[in-house]
Amino acid sequence: MSSAAVPVPALAPPRRAWLTDLPVLLVAVVWGSSYLAAKGITTPRTVVAVLVLRFAVVLPVLVVAGWHRLRALSAAQWRGAGLLGLVLSGIFLLETYGIVHTSATNAGLIISLTMILTPLAEAAVTRTRPTGAFLAAAGLSVAGVVLLTQGGGFTSPSAGDLLMLAAAFARTLHVLLMARVRSVRSADSLSLTTVQLGGAVAVFALLAAVPGTGEAPWTVAAGFGVREWAGLLFLSVFCTLFAFFVQMWSVRRTSPSRVSLLLGTEPLWAAAVGITIGGERLGVAGVAGAVLVLAGTAWGRRGADRAAP
Repeated sequence: MSSAAVPVPALAPPRRAWLTDLPVLLVAVVWGSSYLAAKGITTPRTVVAVLVLRFAVVLPVLVVAGWHRLRALSAAQWRGAGLLGLVLSGIFLLETYGIVHTSATNAGLIISLTMILTPLAEAAVTRTRPTGAFLAAAGLSVAGVVLLTQGGGFTSPSAGDLLMLAAAFARTLHVLLMARVRSVRSADSLSLTTVQLGGAVAVFALLAAVPGTGEAPWTVAAGFGVREWAGLLFLSVFCTLFAFFVQMWSVRRTSPSRVSLLLGTEPLWAAAVGITIGGERLGVAGVAGAVLVLAGTAWGRRGADRAAP
């Protein structure tokens, strides 16, 4: 999740750069692992309940840590952050339902299209023309996703693949709103994230109360064993709390571009974890698609960085 821009001090000395890079790289690793972890504890009947439990665990910690700054938010900032929370809830619903219906490898690679979709959407909003190189990189990524979703032969993408693609578009919308909703651009990062997660939890809780949306959170929690609780705590503590605080810490000690580059390795770790631990197989077309997605997103991200003021 993106956070508000923070003034960046002088960069760390090169010989100590790895001390800053290592925690950020660990965030990319845990995010890449999160797809398999979520897949391991979630079924179509427990998606909403797992989301309630996942964020209800960390929300009190964020509220306590940022209580004074939360109270300092203006009414406009609360409304802006609440709107972002609604979009965020949609992202997590699409991602989690998508993970249930596709492989962890596909999920991590398809969601990486956000790095291509965001600059394209921003160019459309600002009415600027992307460079030819960036458009070529975008085409490469799209071709990779087409190959990636075919498995053993050319068939229609699975429902999970399409949900993950929708989640990539929703992530793009979220990034654009964070950049363009004036009231939140000056908001404190911790407070903004807390309100967003609070809004998302409220949406999940309301959905959980609607008949037919799946099992109740307390029923799912009571049925969890040690493995399921370990997976839930991994998603809550490492993929949410740890990841957020490392981003805040690292962006003050190195450049945002360097942080973005390290976090951009997330799909590599998603594929590695899905194949080595999850026992997933891509097939020849899938391997070719994964290579194209990774190459296209890396090429496109570099092009977008060069074009940025």
